[in-house]
Amino acid sequence: MAAWAWRFETADGTEVQPAVQPEEFTTQGDAESWIGENWKALLDGGADQVRLFEDSTEIYGPMSLHAEESQA
Repeated sequence: MAAWAWRFETADGTEVQPAVQPEEFTTQGDAESWIGENWKALLDGGADQVRLFEDSTEIYGPMSLHAEESQA
C-alpha cells in the first residue's frame, strides 16, 4: 500500500519540522484534506510551502501555504 507524506519547507526549499505533526496517510485525498485543515497552523509555525510524496515519488510541489493576494 502506498504511503502519502508531506515535506514542509521554508520559501528557499529548506526542510523544516511542521508545527502540527501529520498522521500517516493511505490516500492522496486524506493527505490533501489534512493540509487543507492545518495549513494556517503550519504557516504560523514556519513552513512556507509543502511538497506531496507518494512513497519516494514527488507528486507535486512546491505548493505555497501563503494565501493568494486578492487582486481587485
